[in-house]
Parts: sequence; structure tokens; C-alpha cells
Amino acid sequence: MNNLALDSALVLSNGTRIKNRLFKSAMSEQLADIHHNPSLGLIQLYKTWAKGGIGLAVTGNLMVDRQHLGEPKNVVLDEKSDLSLFAKWSAAGTQNGCQLWAQLNHPGKQVPSFIQGQPVAPSALPLEGSLQKNFKTPRALTEIEIEKVIKQFSEAAKLAKQTGFSGVQIHGAHGYLVNQFLSSRHNQRNDQWGGCLQNRMRFVLEIYEAIRQQVGDTFPVGIKLNSADFMRGGFTEEESMEVVKALSDSGINLIEISGGSYEAPIMADGTGKKSSQLREAYFLEYAEKVREIVNTPLVVTGGFRSSKAMIEALRSGATDFIGLARPLALDPEMPNKAMQDEGFNVQSRPLTTGIKALDKMVMLNMSWYEAQLARMANGKEPKLNLSEWYSTFKVFMHLGVFAFRKRRA
Repeated sequence: MNNLALDSALVLSNGTRIKNRLFKSAMSEQLADIHHNPSLGLIQLYKTWAKGGIGLAVTGNLMVDRQHLGEPKNVVLDEKSDLSLFAKWSAAGTQNGCQLWAQLNHPGKQVPSFIQGQPVAPSALPLEGSLQKNFKTPRALTEIEIEKVIKQFSEAAKLAKQTGFSGVQIHGAHGYLVNQFLSSRHNQRNDQWGGCLQNRMRFVLEIYEAIRQQVGDTFPVGIKLNSADFMRGGFTEEESMEVVKALSDSGINLIEISGGSYEAPIMADGTGKKSSQLREAYFLEYAEKVREIVNTPLVVTGGFRSSKAMIEALRSGATDFIGLARPLALDPEMPNKAMQDEGFNVQSRPLTTGIKALDKMVMLNMSWYEAQLARMANGKEPKLNLSEWYSTFKVFMHLGVFAFRKRRA
């Protein structure tokens, strides 16, 4: 491990070669067109990242059910999609030897009420705390509906392969539907889909198997999985490691490690152990434990800002790829720069409007970066001194327009 570098290639178990160890983790782009197809700006954005040197890029949420969106301008991949636009997207995002994987997702109950008045979930349990007023209590999925969702994931994977994507990633983290099934806090069913962990993990394992049947053995399939939910009664680290082992035994090709949800947004606010922050990696300690039980390649995402910390993480053996998100919203050329300069460091700054409640309401640590993605989609450079008030205004304007359209519809 001592001679690993950021530009070292890695070959997955299915023979897929990834040219370097830099991995673009999914970010919410909010760049679909009015029909929830990829916009021309989204295509431009991924072309920019591919040219910047990233080895493997994962898209933001591609929803598998257009009746259940997590955000207003999510892309949807189903039988109603304009597949020619997806083909253009994959062609742009696979330039320069880049891998482009489609992230497949269903929000479950983690969807604002102005988007979905009747969300679904494993159990009819609301999100808690301050989120209750903006998120409706969900309806529990029937077993027939669960089977339908599994099929929607597999059909979306088939279409991703058909339109030229290099692979797919199941979104099993951050409080969305797959994560809800895994969590005993959110999944209180008493049938084969709930109760013990073996039952709670049945949903994600069946999604994986259904996808595998559609795409074959050589097409890469990965997952983004929480190390923990960081909530009492939620998905624990010990349970997560059991799920990792089961997925690895089933043949999954790549596992990205993350954590948190809307209720405990560690993935958005950058909280975590001080020891993890010093290593610039929120979940590296968990990855070290996982490495002892599986050989499946791992991605650790969250916190990395310097070439030095990235190289140290790789050479420690805890992770095979360095997951990057916000740094790529600040500098799309970051991969090339980091590989060429071991002293490279991404410069960022704390974000606030000065009103903590407002920052939380608009999820400023996400929405400000979405505004940077929108700039790049329009062919502009990121703007590091972009006003927090500008991105806040854009959130309110965007959500207001969408809510009005939903009422008229």
C-alpha cells in the first residue's frame, strides 16, 4: 500500500478498470427539465467534471418512480424518460476515460409535503422533530407495492446500461427508502420485510439481485450505505457491517460509506468525531473495521480537502477510493490538480446568512453548493465568494414556483 498514489488505477472484480482513485460522490444537482429528463446544463456539468480528471463519477439522485420525487427537479429514469437525453448525458460524462454511474433512488417518506402529499415508507411513522410540519406522515407500503419498487429499481438499471452509463449505484443511505427499510426506527413491520435485521435487509438484497438479473454479471453495481443513522433506535454501526458483509457475499462491486439523514444530517453539516475531522474523513474509522471483514472495494466520502490526507487514507488500506463532493463544486479541475501536486488543498469557508434558523431551513450547506453547480451547468466558473443570501433567495424562488405549479396541477 505504501506506493499507492491518487492516480493509481484499480480493477474491480468484474474486470471494470477505474483509471484513478478519485470518486465523485453524488450531489443534488436540481437540473432536470420540466419532464424530469436531464437538462442540457446537467450534461454540460458532467462533461466539465470528466475533463477535470475524476476517475469515477456518480450522478445525483435518479428517481425510479416519477410519482415519488425527493426534490422538485430530480431526474427520473423510467419507461417515460427521453432516453436520447440520457445517452447524451452518459456520452458527455464518460469522456477522458471517466466512469459514470447512475445513482438510483426512491425517497420514501423523506419528501417535503409540497411535493408529495401522501408519501410511502416501510411503516406509517412520521419524521420527527422540526421536520414534522413540512413532511407528511407516510402510508405503509403493501407487499405488492414493495415488489413493484424493487422492479422499478431494476428497470431503471436496465435503462441506465442501455443508454451508456458505466454502472449504477443503489442509494441506501441518508434516510431515503432503502435506508428506511434497514432502520428499526423507521421499519416496524411484522412481515418478511421487517423485524429482525435479516428481514430488514431483505429489501436492499432483493433490489440488488433484481438489478443483477437485468444487467448481467459484468456490469458494475455499487451501493451507498450509511455507517450509521446517528439516531437512537436507528440503523447502527454493527448492523451496517452485517449488511456490508451480506452485500459483499452477494457480489456487489463497490461500497461507498456515508452516514446520517434529514433528521441527523451529518452528511450535510460536517459533524463527526474530532479524530475523523483531523484525518479529513468522517467515516474512515468505520471503514477500517469494514476492511477486516470484506474485500469489496470501499469508498469513503466526506471531509477530504487535501492531497496529503487523501494519500494517507489510501495508503492506510482503509479505503480504495477517495469520495469527493463539495470540493468538486468549488473546483472541477481539483482531481487533476490533486494528482499533480501532493501539497494541493481545497480552500472553502464557513457558510451562514447570520440567521441560524434560516440556514437550517434552506439547508445552506447544500443549497449554496447547488448554486455553484448551476453556474457550471451554464458554462461559468464556480464563485467562491457567492453570497449566501443569493443562494437562499434562489431556494425560496425555486420552491415557490414549484409549489405553485403543483397546486395548479
